[in-house]
Amino acid sequence: MLFASAMDLIGMTPLVALDRVYRGPGRIVAKAEFLQPGGSVKDRAAKAILLAAREDGRLKPGMPVIEMTSGNMGAGLAVVCAALGHPLVVTMSAGNSHARAKMLEGLGAEVVLVAQVDGCPGQVTGRDVESAADEARMIARARNGFYVDQFHAAEGIAVHEMTTGPEILQQLGRPVDGWVAAVGTGCTFMGVAKALKAANSATVCAAVEPLGCQPLVGAPVTKARHVLQGIGYGSIPPHWDSTLMDICLAVSDEDAEKWRHALASEEGLYVGYSAAANVCAAANLLRSGLLKADATVATVLCDTGLKY
Repeated sequence: MLFASAMDLIGMTPLVALDRVYRGPGRIVAKAEFLQPGGSVKDRAAKAILLAAREDGRLKPGMPVIEMTSGNMGAGLAVVCAALGHPLVVTMSAGNSHARAKMLEGLGAEVVLVAQVDGCPGQVTGRDVESAADEARMIARARNGFYVDQFHAAEGIAVHEMTTGPEILQQLGRPVDGWVAAVGTGCTFMGVAKALKAANSATVCAAVEPLGCQPLVGAPVTKARHVLQGIGYGSIPPHWDSTLMDICLAVSDEDAEKWRHALASEEGLYVGYSAAANVCAAANLLRSGLLKADATVATVLCDTGLKY
């Protein structure tokens, strides 16, 4: 099959069974989103948001695109911007992985690193993210650019409801018993949850947060710094729909690191920390007794480990 551009490679990622790293009870299956051209699940939202903006006139031909990113959304935007002919400027906390900044520059994006407020290298806080977002908004005004504003873009939710969720159902051939996903913007979790619950209202949907940074359950933030980049910013996402969350599972830095190593050494899947946290949480859900013994839980391998 011949595709017109890299943008057309976005979506229809494989669903892989994780039977080596998790041997039961039940089974974990995962969407291999790290195989997207931009290397993460954020490619879907990037494509959906920019196409919608071009359609309704917010994004005019050749207009610069501006966004704050931890790295993944920026890479997705870079792929789509290249295909559509838009220059891209991204702001990113200096605490995010240098490998992400290097990848973005390699994809042709202008990268503006923003000094951390209260985080440290490898551990980005909500205040760090807001500082980077402030810089992005300022650049968008100065350059008359289109500010993506991924946290407030409803297209990010819709694309997962219309594509990722149905893909899981089609690839598995039946509804799933559980769905597990880490929450940053919340778009992946909510969009897929809508699709899976529409197919089976009994599907248990579990959101994942870093241990000590769990605003979704109303807990005070005791650990704003953690290694799970791209999630756990210490606040509830703007479009959050709590009715879609049946349970919230917390994952420690140590457990994320352990599962990340296991996925690489036992499955040959070199993924990032949030992906490892998802698999850890999926295993904990299956072992909790909340689901039937032969339950199948779906999750997402958010990004490649090459970005860290």
